[in-house]
Amino acid sequence: MTRPLRIEYPGALYHVMSRGNAHQDIYFDDKDRRKFLKNLEDCIETHHLICHAYCLMNNHYHLLLETLEGNLSKAMRDINGIYTQGFNKRHGRVGHILQGRYKAYLIEKETYLLEITRYIVLNPVRAGLVGQPHLWRWSSCGATSGVLKVPKWLHIDWVLKFFSADRGCAQKLYRQFVENVSVGNPYESLKKGVILGSPQFVNWIWEKTNGSEDMKDIPRTERVVGRPTLDELFDGVENLEERNATIQLARNRCRYLISEISNHLNLDPSTVGKIACGKYHKR
Repeated sequence: MTRPLRIEYPGALYHVMSRGNAHQDIYFDDKDRRKFLKNLEDCIETHHLICHAYCLMNNHYHLLLETLEGNLSKAMRDINGIYTQGFNKRHGRVGHILQGRYKAYLIEKETYLLEITRYIVLNPVRAGLVGQPHLWRWSSCGATSGVLKVPKWLHIDWVLKFFSADRGCAQKLYRQFVENVSVGNPYESLKKGVILGSPQFVNWIWEKTNGSEDMKDIPRTERVVGRPTLDELFDGVENLEERNATIQLARNRCRYLISEISNHLNLDPSTVGKIACGKYHKR
């Protein structure tokens, strides 16, 4: 099992999820939920976070957090750790209530913020707890859609600006947007990935992090999501020079395996390896 995602930089946006040990409930009553949100508020202030969306379920929670200082791991220690201490004290328990490792997906803000917001607040609808997302008291949907008062620590402007400059109109359109439960899961194509974004965003992240010790802790199959397919990469390639340049791109930037590239092109793996390393010279 890998460590929590450690791709951290100022302005990074994450979808964070944490579940109860053995899928057990992490909130026994509404007082627990209020204590969790109060601790979240304190951590947002302490660690200079921006919370765009949240949803508290019975045995897990979802947060959409932006880190102004590139400090997700430090913030999560307090979000989970302080809540656990208070929960155990209140209920006379000891030990972990949350699974040891939270999940965190790095999100391209301009491209996927809306989709992930909808995914988060639709959780209680998909679980059959409510018929409409704004009816769930323990998510950001009610506040963002104008049904409930906006807590001072919840930032809804970025979400609403996608719909209209007029607040009332934007909230109406937002409600319509999140009530569309027929949309697909934005994570269906991720498999075990940790980055949700365009190929350009993924490449930009690689430029910032490639070769770091933290990236080495993430298995190869979990590193690159949102990258172009091999069909997309090699579409329109017309000559050997373009082919070789694309092989280097596929291998060195998009992190495809030599075997994947060689199978796609029906080339010998040793040839692909030499091309990727810039050591191939046609005789």
